[in-house]
Amino acid sequence: MNAVRPVYIMAISLPLLAGGCDDMSKQDRENPYASRNSAPADIAQGTVPYHDAPHPVPPLTAGLLQRGRSEYHAFCAPCHAETGNGDGMVVQRGFPAPLPLVTPDGHALPSRHVYDVITVGQGIMYGFAQRIAPEDRWAIVAYLHALARSQHATRADMTPEQQASAQ
Repeated sequence: MNAVRPVYIMAISLPLLAGGCDDMSKQDRENPYASRNSAPADIAQGTVPYHDAPHPVPPLTAGLLQRGRSEYHAFCAPCHAETGNGDGMVVQRGFPAPLPLVTPDGHALPSRHVYDVITVGQGIMYGFAQRIAPEDRWAIVAYLHALARSQHATRADMTPEQQASAQ
């Protein structure tokens, strides 16, 4: 009877040790997002028509150009380069090249078109409407036009005072 007793105890205790669960993927669990209710102010991404909202074009000032330069270098130059010709550092590391923002003859793309592309994106470029305020988008557009002019400026484009100080 002594030899039977350990076998009997093992036979009874083995199912208790196993816990009755043969597969951990069949455990009860809750999805933490299943019962989440939207707050009244929640707006689904991509539902706000940013390009439809009219934003006035700010007056051209030195401050606007400085702000545009800062924003351009932060958001645009990685792909479009500091010159606007489309060979920024991201492109040099293998990312597809964007279209040049400055044409070979020194013209920039139309202002409203550039503003809209910054807002909603184009091609593989995502929109920056949630990252760049409307007035800063206009500042980038103004800087882009100044950048285009600067790349093909001649002495005749300078004021008499600028010509005198350049000598």
